[in-house]
Amino acid sequence: MTKRNKELSLEQREELLGALKARFEKNMNRHGEIEWAKVQVKLEANTEKLWSINEMERTDGEPDVVGHDKEKDEYIFYDCSAESPKGRRSFCYDREALESRKKHKPENNAIDMATAMGIDLLTENQYRELQKLGNFDTKTSSWVKTPANIRKHGGAIFCDRRYDTVFVYHNGADSYYAARGFRGSLRV
Repeated sequence: MTKRNKELSLEQREELLGALKARFEKNMNRHGEIEWAKVQVKLEANTEKLWSINEMERTDGEPDVVGHDKEKDEYIFYDCSAESPKGRRSFCYDREALESRKKHKPENNAIDMATAMGIDLLTENQYRELQKLGNFDTKTSSWVKTPANIRKHGGAIFCDRRYDTVFVYHNGADSYYAARGFRGSLRV
């Protein structure tokens, strides 16, 4: 995509910033001492990243600030929807897995969609950090960044929360389910 395709109109920016601010204020437990005004300044100065946040929002990820890297002066956003984002479900893990399917191919794959959106899949550690902020994926599951040593054998990992515990599982990377999507992260 060209840079021009990754820009929001003034109306879209205002609507998105309003939604993000409302979510930020409603969920103060996620960001501690972070001030919304400083986050907004960063977002307004990074239009391409604001476009990526809009993609997270458009696909029902409900992005929110979950931290601040003081060394790099970057705010960290994660998808904070209660369940795996609806607009990113029923995908296999990556392009290789998608191409390996002979029948009943899913519409897309998690890695390619995340790349197109300008975000990264959560790692297992990031997923566990997210779960400290609330109860997520109690009915769904989410692909997470899979280590190369697992992926080279045809597998991929996903996580969910059941019985008040975070579980990490494996599946063939070419599998896909209506209740499995992926969660992303973005630094601004």
